[in-house]
Amino acid sequence: MSRRPILTAWTVLTAMVPAALGASAIAAELRARPEHVVSMNLCADELVLRLADRSQVAAVTYLASDRRGSTVATEADGIPVMRGLSEEIVVLKPDLVVAGAFTTRVTVGLLKRIGFPLLELDVPADFDGVRRQIRTVATALGHAPRGEAMIADLDARLARVVPAARPLRALVMRPNAFTVAPGSLGDAVIRAAGLVNVAAELGHDRFGQVPLEAAAFANADLVVLDESEPGAPSLADALLRHPVLDALRRQGRTVSIPNRLWTCPGPQVAEVVARLAAATRDRNASP
Repeated sequence: MSRRPILTAWTVLTAMVPAALGASAIAAELRARPEHVVSMNLCADELVLRLADRSQVAAVTYLASDRRGSTVATEADGIPVMRGLSEEIVVLKPDLVVAGAFTTRVTVGLLKRIGFPLLELDVPADFDGVRRQIRTVATALGHAPRGEAMIADLDARLARVVPAARPLRALVMRPNAFTVAPGSLGDAVIRAAGLVNVAAELGHDRFGQVPLEAAAFANADLVVLDESEPGAPSLADALLRHPVLDALRRQGRTVSIPNRLWTCPGPQVAEVVARLAAATRDRNASP
């Protein structure tokens, strides 16, 4: 009797087993994928809206739809919004709540006691931290490949940035005179653009403020103004319109970066690096 049919059947069977195992893994991932995700701060909103299926998102914060401060305002259109109150979240019955480590802490504490599944996001201090956070959120949402694609895009955009040959001394001035000090993601962004962070010389910690007098005498080659989009005036932004900074603007020693690009870790930080590198090249080329 010929053995050919037996060999053929065995070949088919061995080919089917890995496929079946792969299908089983996919099915398990689908079962574990959360179906009602609630995000509790802007940085969580940005990653959730970029990585999740739209049908998975039960609610985000009201900040996500503010085009002056959010990079995902378009994606947030039509998504229910809330302010991070416990009563808002409980009625949604989420199977995943994504929160920040430093915001809405009373609500987070209550949700923990009730037993809702929570993912708390810290504030990354460097690009590796950004990559880890993207990967963590993507995996929690059941979309690990999307996270890897986002990381690959971030790395590709960073690789295209050409830092200036001659590094300049830069000082970031944010609303209320806050700066970007060593040990923060903002500092990593500045260094990736080929700049030297003057705040390190001023001896401020990660969340330090810089008096205007110190900024004036720091003699930075480039002052990075962390400005929001045009809107209602605020006391926090008043410093950025001071005559001292106006004089630096006239000298071509400032560059403005929209606030929304600095606020949260994510793929948009590559754009900040690119803008700072371009401003550095322009400044080096000026007389």
